Amino acid sequence: MATQSRRGRAYGRPVARAQRAATSLHTSLYRATGGRLGGRLAGGPVLLLTTKGRKSGRERTVPLLYLPDGEDLVLVASNGGTAAHPMWLLNLRAQPAATVEVGEKSLRVRAREASPGEKERLWPRLVEMYGGYESYQQKTDRPIPVVILHPANDERPSGA
Repeated sequence: MATQSRRGRAYGRPVARAQRAATSLHTSLYRATGGRLGGRLAGGPVLLLTTKGRKSGRERTVPLLYLPDGEDLVLVASNGGTAAHPMWLLNLRAQPAATVEVGEKSLRVRAREASPGEKERLWPRLVEMYGGYESYQQKTDRPIPVVILHPANDERPSGA
């Protein structure tokens, strides 16, 4: 096997299984209560992001912290500081159309990665919301992408 940096190592199988189970439970509780349970985590608001699997074509839902920015919703693709991007980011890169649930409201969105200038503007607010993002960035060699979700029914040009 090729030499690999130990920074941002992937989680082992038991941790990955536990993470999938926790995600499933969190999603179920969030939906059953309209976000009253699971709608906040580590002091920040949580949404449910549903993407289309880039290989399987199946819908995948994950709970994620988000930062409201005007009508946009901002996500951090930290994956806990591991060396690999989260699957939801790879799915959005292949198919930027997605759905989010915020409380009881469902919204179609279109995703794009923040420009360097947007990331520079948003990063301090994201770290203020959840300080773990800064330690995740320090744990990994990959730049952690910031993703902007914009309501799909608005025809405003990307990046405007």
